[in-house]
Amino acid sequence: MPALRHGVVILPQDSWPVARRTWQSAEGLGFDHAWTYDHLSWRSLVDQPWNATIPTLTAAAAATQTIRLGTFVSSPNFRHPVPFAKEVATVDDISAGRFLLGIGSGGTGFDSVVLGQGELTARERHGRFVEFVELLDELLRFEGPAGHESGSHGISYSGTWFAAHDARMVGTPAQSPRVPFVIAANGPKGLDLVARFAQGWVTTGADGATGENWWASIATLSGRLDDAAERAGRDPASLDRYLSLDSGGQYSLESTGAYEDLAGRAAEAGFTDVISHWPRADGIYAGSEDVLHEVAARL
Repeated sequence: MPALRHGVVILPQDSWPVARRTWQSAEGLGFDHAWTYDHLSWRSLVDQPWNATIPTLTAAAAATQTIRLGTFVSSPNFRHPVPFAKEVATVDDISAGRFLLGIGSGGTGFDSVVLGQGELTARERHGRFVEFVELLDELLRFEGPAGHESGSHGISYSGTWFAAHDARMVGTPAQSPRVPFVIAANGPKGLDLVARFAQGWVTTGADGATGENWWASIATLSGRLDDAAERAGRDPASLDRYLSLDSGGQYSLESTGAYEDLAGRAAEAGFTDVISHWPRADGIYAGSEDVLHEVAARL
């Protein structure tokens, strides 16, 4: 069985001279991937500094050499696939093919209404999500050899939520046929979307579940993903599986022992990757960087 891969989320809150050292530290400590949230602001941190995602990842790509970089996760709440695809492709080029595109359906918080849009039902959010993923997939593949062979015509798309007319990407992809999609999904329709389009699946487990109930939900969801992959004619083992370790009511980096226990259980449950959060000074994900360093030394 391949070794478990370890990732860390770096919230986009610090000025770049400070954040640069953090992203470089994540690489130096040996983490396999580093992520940042793709929100306009977030929950309890809504009144604190919060920098833009794509410029942050662009700078991180230029400041690092080997670590994979990603969004955790992007959504259609405030993004349109046409300009977003070009941003993703550009960051992938700057990073020399190290980009991972985390994608989700979009929550019901600040991002969902800040542009003046009305709140959507769960059915509407899923319909919009499907269109978002479909169009991103087509746009990002347009840069590859198959896309260029199709001639000078761009991509046109007419959906309920998104439209494009003769859109195109111009360049050569760093990853072919496109950047990997890591899709966040828990519901049956979302898991079907993972099976159709994703190279990886990321889950936070059942909403509100903690402790053993959370782990039980993880096992259930992983089994449902197996079923979705088989319905799609796909080997379930072909999907990387990412677990957000801090979503079950315990902060994974509260101690070295806590991290080792959570990561070990994730590996036993069949996950290929785990993701924790870089310790903050206070509030959510508050912790000590000494623990992070000790965990990294033991990996």
